Amino acid sequence: MDSERIERAVREILLAIGEDPDREGLCETPKRMASMYAELFSGMKDDPRRHMKQVFQEKYDEMVIVRDISFNSMCEHHLMPFFGKAHLAYLSAGKLIGISKLARVVETYALRPQIQERMTCQIADFLYEQLDALGVAVVLEATHTCMTIRGIKKPGSLVVTSALRGRFRQDLGSRNEVLSLLHQEYGR
Repeated sequence: MDSERIERAVREILLAIGEDPDREGLCETPKRMASMYAELFSGMKDDPRRHMKQVFQEKYDEMVIVRDISFNSMCEHHLMPFFGKAHLAYLSAGKLIGISKLARVVETYALRPQIQERMTCQIADFLYEQLDALGVAVVLEATHTCMTIRGIKKPGSLVVTSALRGRFRQDLGSRNEVLSLLHQEYGR
């Protein structure tokens, strides 16, 4: 990441909106913005395969579900945040992964300039291929600040996307079961 270039660009933006980038409250803003972008876009240089190094062989051919994995991302259209929860399921064919690794995969894809639809498919395709799973389901629910605080200004709106692979896409019974489990309210 070219921090100096980001700092120069932020300084130019401040000038363009009629601000004084040298005044006390703004003089460190370009540096802070460069640091923030390094953090928010750290997934660009992160390979999610590094989280798949420890896969366990286990005689298990049922569903594994992890719900409510929080994430934050940046919409590539306006460079504004969107944030929400990911719900993941895979139908094992004998390969299992530590459940914290699933959250790390979500984080890797979230920390890039993104659109929610692409991110949903990237996570599903990655898990389907890496785990040789019989099926994968990914549902993302997110609030997009480009819709809630600017433009149409509709706070409370939620965008839901899904991607189904393998048996969850092909078999109606499996599809209904996984989607029901992903949306079930356990003890709430």
